[in-house]
Amino acid sequence: MSFDRVPPDNAGDVSGHVHGARGGNLQQSTKLPGSALLIAAAGFALLSVGDAVVKSIAGEWPGTGVAALRFAFGATALGGLLFYKQGRAGFICPSPAIQVARGVCAGLGAVCFFLAIYVMPLAEATVIEFLNPMLVPVLSAVILHERAPRAAWIATIVAFIGVLIVLRPNVVAIGWAGLLPLATAFGMAMMIVLNRMVAGRASVLQMQFLISIFALVTLLIAAVAGHLSGVAAFHIGWPSPSVILRCAIVAITATTAHALIYMATERASAGAIAPSVYVQLIVALALGLIFFGNMPDPIALGGAAIIIGAGLYLWQRSD
Repeated sequence: MSFDRVPPDNAGDVSGHVHGARGGNLQQSTKLPGSALLIAAAGFALLSVGDAVVKSIAGEWPGTGVAALRFAFGATALGGLLFYKQGRAGFICPSPAIQVARGVCAGLGAVCFFLAIYVMPLAEATVIEFLNPMLVPVLSAVILHERAPRAAWIATIVAFIGVLIVLRPNVVAIGWAGLLPLATAFGMAMMIVLNRMVAGRASVLQMQFLISIFALVTLLIAAVAGHLSGVAAFHIGWPSPSVILRCAIVAITATTAHALIYMATERASAGAIAPSVYVQLIVALALGLIFFGNMPDPIALGGAAIIIGAGLYLWQRSD
C-alpha cells in the first residue's frame, strides 16, 4: 500500500506493491517514456513519504488504529467520488466473496506493514516487500493453475535468500515482528491474484472503492480485537489532532501516488516504467536516515541488492 498499498486494478502490475512486475490491461502508449518514468517515480517516492509519516506516529497511536483511520479517509473519499461518477450503480458488488478476500488481503497487508515500520528501519521493511512481484506468478500457478515461467521460480528463490539476509538482524533484535513485511508481501501478492480473478467486472474506481471498504471493515475488526486483547501497544485511545492530520496526509499521499502511477501507465507500457519502482527504496532509505537515524548495515544492504537484482532479472526476462 503507503496504503492503501492498493494498486489501481488496471495498472496493478506496476503499482505500489507489485513492484517491477509486468502487465496491466491498459491500452498503453510508448510515445512519452521519459515523462512516464518521471511521473511513476514521483508516485513511488510519495509512497515512501507516506510510510515515513506512518513511522512518525509510532508510540503515539497503535498501527491498527492508524491503518483503520487511513482507510476510513480513503474509503470515504472514494465513495463520494464513485457516487458522483456512477451514482447508485457504482455500489454494486460483483463476485462478493472475491471482493471480500481482496479487502482482507489489502487490510492485513497494510496493518502488517504499518506495524513493521514501527519496529524496524523503513528501508529494510520496504525492500522485503519488494518480494511481491516474484510471488505473484508463483501464487498464480498454485491458485489459477497458470504455468509459472522458470524465471519466476529462480527470481523467487534468489529473492528469498535476500530476504533472509535482510531479516537477519531484525529477527534477532525484535523477534517474530521482523517477519511482518514478509506477511505484507504475501498479502499484496495474493491481492493481485484476486484482482485478476475479477478484472473487467467493474470500473477501476468501483474496484478501488470495494477493496477499500472491505479493507476498512477488516482493519476495524483488527483494531477492536487488539484493543480488547489488553495488550498496551494495541490500546485505542482518542487520537490527537496531530495523529488525525498525519493519517489524512498518508491517505492523500497514497491516493496521489496511485493516481500518478496510473497516469504513467497511460503514457508508457507497464514494463517501461517498472524500474522506477526502485525510487521508492531510495527515498525510504534517505527518509529513514534523515528523520529516524536508520542506516542498514552492509550485510542488509547486500541482501537488498539481491532482492532488487532478482526483481530486475524477472522484469528483464518477461520481455
